[in-house]
Amino acid sequence: MSLLRDEALAIWSLEYLPMELYPTLFMAAFSLRRSETMMAMVQTWPFARLPLGGLMKKPHQETLEAVLDGLDVLLAQKVQPRKCKLRVLDLRNTGQDFWNMWSGDKYHVTSSSLMASVAKDMPRTKHSLAPLEMYVDLCLKENTWGKCITYLFTWVEQRKGSIHLCCKKMKIVSRSRETIKKVFRIVKLDCIQEVDLNFTQKLSSLAKFAPLLGKMRNVQKLLLSPIHGSAAEEQDHQALLQFTSQILRLQYLRYLRMEGPSFLEGRLNQMLRCLKIPLYNISITNCLLTELDLTHLSQSPKICQLKGLNLSGVTLTNFCPKLIQGLLEKVADTLEELNLNLCGITDSLLTALVPALSCCSQLRVFSICGNLISMAVLQSLLRHTDGLSALRLEFYPAPRESYSSLGCLDQMLSECGPLAGCLRTPLDHLAITKCWLTESDLTHLSQHPNIHQLKGLDLSGVTMINFSIEILHVLPEQVAATL
Repeated sequence: MSLLRDEALAIWSLEYLPMELYPTLFMAAFSLRRSETMMAMVQTWPFARLPLGGLMKKPHQETLEAVLDGLDVLLAQKVQPRKCKLRVLDLRNTGQDFWNMWSGDKYHVTSSSLMASVAKDMPRTKHSLAPLEMYVDLCLKENTWGKCITYLFTWVEQRKGSIHLCCKKMKIVSRSRETIKKVFRIVKLDCIQEVDLNFTQKLSSLAKFAPLLGKMRNVQKLLLSPIHGSAAEEQDHQALLQFTSQILRLQYLRYLRMEGPSFLEGRLNQMLRCLKIPLYNISITNCLLTELDLTHLSQSPKICQLKGLNLSGVTLTNFCPKLIQGLLEKVADTLEELNLNLCGITDSLLTALVPALSCCSQLRVFSICGNLISMAVLQSLLRHTDGLSALRLEFYPAPRESYSSLGCLDQMLSECGPLAGCLRTPLDHLAITKCWLTESDLTHLSQHPNIHQLKGLDLSGVTMINFSIEILHVLPEQVAATL
């Protein structure tokens, strides 16, 4: 702190400063916003990596500009300065370990590991200066480019031959093709390890994105939000083929999550055939699958090392129990997390699955929320899973007997119910989702005077498989004139 009172002196002394004091001085310069000092320190940084993102909880443009100005000076030099070992600028929100270690946190690190870090950060061989690598995690949203990210992208684009912009985690929320194209022109695609397409799209849109995905050869984790398309139509079928052809290029894919893939029904095998290596985690949720899909899944060699399985929202009510048993038995030696929420699991189905579940010796998390299970079957399940020593977290539903509200939807809608103040006039919109209702509930709903002007009705996630056809007819007829 004393040295930084005279910034010119601080910069002059860098030539003689021991490398062990560099991180401490940089932290002080960062805290006091000494831009000139930070700029000079970048040019003589004695470690291979500068984890700047570990200091910036939020992007700070002045600091970023100072560091990039320091890199500019380095890039302009034909010969790398003797003291400078910098190869990587890390702008991700990581690297706190590095700064904690050099700040002398005794609870964090020992002197032996401190010296090990010095050795690790000092390159064994002499490298040419360019290209430098820059690491950043990106979330592409509509109209949310901050000044920092805009400045960074402009800076990198102007120095494309000298800087490699690497992004291991990329989340895409924006539907803007221009935004996506601009980013992928700058980012090295083979650096990306995790891709999250976090917006609802058509299968045709996914097919257009697929060639870019195919160039991300090192992707290990692929997360896809709801994609609309049945693949029954020729156009959607071709789009599906385009997408799966690019999955073939992902040789390191270990984690696959697809939320609401409406195109997948009866075609899961097409996706499984594209996988190059065994998956560690597969999540297929909120969609329809066939018994043949489940057969292909259980027989696929790509699940032999599976640690996580999530089929939440996939209705299994009428599936043959032996199919699901076979799937669980196939992954019994490795499975650590199992999610079967809102799958329409009945007492008889769960009873049939209990023996297979009890063989999952590595199971740590088991969740079957939203399935209406009786007290007796739940007790049997608890007894059979009691021997699983690794099981730490269980999410079971409340037993069927404890659902006192079942059959009481009419009370909620009536003037004497708890929501009386809100329901004195006819409703325009009613949404009751992801819960259990009885046939009596549906009867009361269809007969209630407060729905005669209904324009919107959402019963998503309410299982109606065993409801009589006659009862299901009544409600749509009652609101046919306004819905």
